Amino acid sequence: MSNAVLRSRLEEHLKAVVGDRSPYLASANHFFVQQYIQQEFARWGEVIAHTFEHRGQQHTNWVLNLSGQNPRRPPILVGAHYDSVPGSPGADDNATGISVLLELARAFAEQPGKSPLRLVAFDLEELGFVGSDYYARDLHQRGEVLGLMLSLEMLGYCCHQPHSQTYPPGLERIYPNRGNYIAQIGPWQSILTMVRLWRGFRAAGLRSQWLPIVNQGTMVPDTRRSDHVPFWDRGYPAILITDTADLRNPHYHRATDTLETLDMEFLTQVCQGLICGLRRL
Repeated sequence: MSNAVLRSRLEEHLKAVVGDRSPYLASANHFFVQQYIQQEFARWGEVIAHTFEHRGQQHTNWVLNLSGQNPRRPPILVGAHYDSVPGSPGADDNATGISVLLELARAFAEQPGKSPLRLVAFDLEELGFVGSDYYARDLHQRGEVLGLMLSLEMLGYCCHQPHSQTYPPGLERIYPNRGNYIAQIGPWQSILTMVRLWRGFRAAGLRSQWLPIVNQGTMVPDTRRSDHVPFWDRGYPAILITDTADLRNPHYHRATDTLETLDMEFLTQVCQGLICGLRRL
């Protein structure tokens, strides 16, 4: 699809999702966004509710399974969290991830990729990856195999100014100082997968950098800050796709994380790049 059409659809999702989505302090909007995700997923297939209990309340991860050209391949799981920290509209964190997730549903329902695709909207990421931890635990207990897990975490903030990008100590010697690329963070064993995704981003006109990690990222704690972590810790191949959060975005976890701070051209390219990249896997 054209960038103009995709951008318009992403903007529509963002307008529906952006707003305080704290499950305890903004429960009405948290509930509304769940209804929106269900409604959008249901356009493309059966929506599965993966429920779990936390702090005496029931919470839900929302799941959509899409067929692939080769049903014998293990599924690729793409996940994004829909909750936000209290007091923040959570535009970049993580309405951008949810918006892209919803457009991946459209793209791969209309034209399946090689592998089956499983799209999951996780709850309670902001409380320590609670929803994704329950989901990964249940997969592991059932012995279910994944071809790959992708975590979409903050995809829409871009800055072309010099020194707009910061890093954990030492990495600034290797990576660029402008925050105008999308990052991939995954185990060194997934380098070939990251190269294929990089080609997809390049086809969409977007810069991408990848960081191979060892030992589940324990040597660089900043790599362990999203829903990929429970999958890493259970031995699943997982890659974080991110604009690097507060290493670039000054609005991280603040009331200023609004729709107006996003770079919609950048977000559209990220979505196009993921569509292209996932078709290569």
